Amino acid sequence: TRQGKAIRFPGSDVREFQSRASTGVRGMRLAKGDEVISLSILHKIGIRDSDEREDYLRHAPWKGDDPERTPRVMDDERYAHLSEKEQFILTICANGYGKLSSAYEYRRTGRGGQGITNIDNIARNGPVVGSFPATKAQQLMLVTDQAKMIRIPLADLRVIGRGSAGVRLFNVANDEHVVSAARIEESEEDAEAVVDVDLE
Repeated sequence: TRQGKAIRFPGSDVREFQSRASTGVRGMRLAKGDEVISLSILHKIGIRDSDEREDYLRHAPWKGDDPERTPRVMDDERYAHLSEKEQFILTICANGYGKLSSAYEYRRTGRGGQGITNIDNIARNGPVVGSFPATKAQQLMLVTDQAKMIRIPLADLRVIGRGSAGVRLFNVANDEHVVSAARIEESEEDAEAVVDVDLE
């Protein structure tokens, strides 16, 4: 949502309606003044329980080495499977902040709830502009309401926690806001440093 909330539930929770004109069912209970700004379809992995999810997230490849960390419980085969199937959610806010987080951190709940935190510190970040699956092999293009554009390789963006406030991606002016965000597939020719372009 625009105010930094998210909910994940099985697609089977939304029953098939007989009529196109049906009113539908509630996907999420919104706080006053909030609104849904994006929807994503994620593939089902089959995490066995919350303990397995937490075990993987504690030892995820993007966490790096930490000798003080509690030893991993799951076996190597299962760990490799979860690592291969892992998806990442990219969230972008109006004031130029954003973050990349593991989709495993978005636990499944029942349809119609209030959701969980997708990104923190909305007061600093500004409202959420977009939130969608992305990979480090892609690039991100941001456009502002002052006709400025930036293209960022996501390989440079480290994975951080779901409830984190994010990092600055685009240094916008005081009266400038990001209004659009899009993923771009990166080719070998496009594998370059950040490009800053004035659309005018």
